[in-house]
Amino acid sequence: MYKRVLIKLSGEVLSGEGEKGFREEKISYLVSEIKEVSRYGVALGMVIGAGNIFRGEELKNLRRTIADHIGMLGTVINALYLKDSLEKNDVKTVVVSQIVTLPSIRPIHYDDIELYFDAGYVVIFSGGTSNPFFTTDTAAALRAVEMGAELLIKATKVDGIYDSDPRKNPNARKIDRITYDEAIKRNLKIMDTEAFAICRRYSLPIVVLNFFEEGNLKKAIMGEQVGSIVVPK
Repeated sequence: MYKRVLIKLSGEVLSGEGEKGFREEKISYLVSEIKEVSRYGVALGMVIGAGNIFRGEELKNLRRTIADHIGMLGTVINALYLKDSLEKNDVKTVVVSQIVTLPSIRPIHYDDIELYFDAGYVVIFSGGTSNPFFTTDTAAALRAVEMGAELLIKATKVDGIYDSDPRKNPNARKIDRITYDEAIKRNLKIMDTEAFAICRRYSLPIVVLNFFEEGNLKKAIMGEQVGSIVVPK
């Protein structure tokens, strides 16, 4: 069982694939999965995207720096929404960020993060890396290293890593285990190169799984074979 884990979620887990906004049935499922694993005393960090609101790359008429800043604020909105949903279900949660100073959000201080985990809080890292030109994949890798995670889970809508897009190629082959170097060499679209570089540098394994299959998150945290795993060697 992994004792310290960061989960990277797409904003679409709050709305449904291709949808915008918030759908209560999707949020209820997300909350139930997080609540289940939090019962085991795992130090759990989360990074969530903003695809259900807007993505910086979609704002073509704006400068990239401004568009990315807007996207970062979208992740803060989602983090606060998720915090309230979790706390209504008795999951203690704190949102931290480097980009906003709202009363309901706390700054990122390493010592405080340790205190939150010791007190049994789920910690949601919002606002990306605080810099433009980096995705939430990279933010997730960075926060995972900062919190000393033993595992980074990328929660997706497919059941692992494939040699091509299984939604387009019915003959796509699933890869259960792969190294960082091989994944980069084969240009597999798992995470951004910057995120891979951080994980490889600090030997942080990545599990890619279908979050929408009930129980998969728990299985991964318990160390069971689920989805695909990226490892140093």
